[in-house]
Amino acid sequence: MTPKPPLPRRGGLGDTTDSQSETPAMSALQRPFQQVDVFTPTPYQGNPLAVVMDGTGLSEAHMLRFANWTNLSETAFLLPPTPEGRAAGADYRVRIFSPIDEMRFAGHPTLGSCHAWLQAGGQPQAAGVVVQECQVGLVRIRRRDSRLFFAAPPLKRSAPSPMLLAQLAAALGLKARDVVAAQMLDNGSPWLGLLLDSPHTVLQLKPDQLALKNLGHKVGVVGIYPTEDAAPPLIVRSNREARAFGKTASPSAPEPHLEVRAFGAPVGILEDPVTGSLNASLAQWLIADGYAPEEYLVSQGTCLDRAGRIHIERDAQGQVWVGGESVTCVSGSVLL
Repeated sequence: MTPKPPLPRRGGLGDTTDSQSETPAMSALQRPFQQVDVFTPTPYQGNPLAVVMDGTGLSEAHMLRFANWTNLSETAFLLPPTPEGRAAGADYRVRIFSPIDEMRFAGHPTLGSCHAWLQAGGQPQAAGVVVQECQVGLVRIRRRDSRLFFAAPPLKRSAPSPMLLAQLAAALGLKARDVVAAQMLDNGSPWLGLLLDSPHTVLQLKPDQLALKNLGHKVGVVGIYPTEDAAPPLIVRSNREARAFGKTASPSAPEPHLEVRAFGAPVGILEDPVTGSLNASLAQWLIADGYAPEEYLVSQGTCLDRAGRIHIERDAQGQVWVGGESVTCVSGSVLL
């Protein structure tokens, strides 16, 4: 049996070592590493995440260079909590990087890094709840069977300007009648959310990526499937979409209620396979405004030949939880 990699030590080391200048000795260190597929129980069907299990002593520039090299939508570095975070109950700290910058919060790195931390033997201070510290603050993560759920951070939302909405719709190839509703969404990761008239419209989009990049806004689009009594049998719908994208539908798999796509050209990701932060924001908006039920299943990644599944729930206190399964695909060490 392969020994488990060491975990970051608890304490306040993160704040005092993150900003140290790089040295030749630092760059030669082997660090325990995992690559995790998130929002899927099946390897290579979700969204991959690189996780450096011990990020102590690495500068921000060092982290960013490695995140750029992995060329994944996000790379996570695990650290001990800050003294303030530990006093508030944090079990570990994570810094999250896209290929071009650091992110205050992101969903699939939250679940993927928690999965990796637990797989490596991490023990939360409170039974059944893991508390992650990141730039947006403390994020609670709960376990239920094989799934992890994070508590969606508070959401700020507002209506986009008509000019911006028109420009982004044009870049996506949308007509005005295709857009049911739109909101600017920010829970630490800003998105423009567009509710479209159908999942078919969502799946057929062929955006002008250069135009999206120049407009400088990440865009998340969502379509809601009709209920069973208002549409053909769900398996028929599933088979039709499977044929359209060269896939084989599984009759036993639960049917999604929503179809989502995420376009992130301004941050170097043309289309993200499965996006936790976006789905958290969409859920808070769509449930609050009566577009979606309090519990539903999301499909994302269809057009990228992925089968991401995101489970959404809103509890009795109004907290939205975003969950899914994760699987470790690569485990070893990385030279940093």
